[in-house]
Amino acid sequence: MIRDSKKEALVAYVLIAPFVAIYGLIFIYPTIDMFILSFQDAPLIGTGEWTGWENYGRLGSDRRFDTALWNTAYFVALTVVPGTMIAMAIALGITRLSGRLQALVLALFFLPYILPVSVVYRIWDWTLNFQFGIAMHLFDMAGIERVPIFKVTGWFMPAVAFVTIWWTAGFSILLFLAGLRAIPKEIYEAAELDNAGRWTMFRRVTWPLLWPVTGLVLTIQLISQLKIFDQVYLFSQGGRPNDNLVMVYYIFQRAFVNNHGGRAAAIAVVLFLMVIIISVLNYQLMRFAERKT
Repeated sequence: MIRDSKKEALVAYVLIAPFVAIYGLIFIYPTIDMFILSFQDAPLIGTGEWTGWENYGRLGSDRRFDTALWNTAYFVALTVVPGTMIAMAIALGITRLSGRLQALVLALFFLPYILPVSVVYRIWDWTLNFQFGIAMHLFDMAGIERVPIFKVTGWFMPAVAFVTIWWTAGFSILLFLAGLRAIPKEIYEAAELDNAGRWTMFRRVTWPLLWPVTGLVLTIQLISQLKIFDQVYLFSQGGRPNDNLVMVYYIFQRAFVNNHGGRAAAIAVVLFLMVIIISVLNYQLMRFAERKT
């Protein structure tokens, strides 16, 4: 059968053209426009004056930017690795169950992931509310003094990190379960014949074979948590939002509250580059660790 390669290529280009056009319209063009806007003293909408690197230079002396950068890094440290390890441990536990019990437990852990952030906020605001929260009544029963968790700066980030892990763990658990089920049972049977214990089996068999999935989960979590906004914005209501700033929240304030489009774009560019650099470094670290295992 004679195939016309030029015709096939033309058909392929026609099929992918709509996707390329939409991708360029909603991602490429706004990204380029963001970079251009970051070099201007301009409102969010409208023309501005070209100022070069001035917006970037201001970030070095901007205390709120320092706060946002530190809080973002702190939040990532509280959620990415701990959340990944918790999801792995839960997945390992679920694999030991079977039948309807396994399906029920998996559904219970995955259910929070499908909830919108507004519902998650309402659930935990109701649970940890200083005046009428369920957790506060438990504190009273235990003789512990009540703490306005989402109003105290020292408690805020750990509490939001805990809520975020509870909310997003379901998807990571599914990924780990898929990775665990892809490991051939024959390997475990051979390890049992060699009298390998559970810890040895995990360290020598499960962990090395699960490493690609672990790297994927870490990368997804890293990118997601660097862009944290919804939870911080909602739980900061009525508290001290300037103390709880994260990068995206600060971009929101600059752009939509202060109407400083150029300065907001500069912060967005910094975050954009951070995500790319950290993701590439994380990928290289995962490859290096995979070779070692």
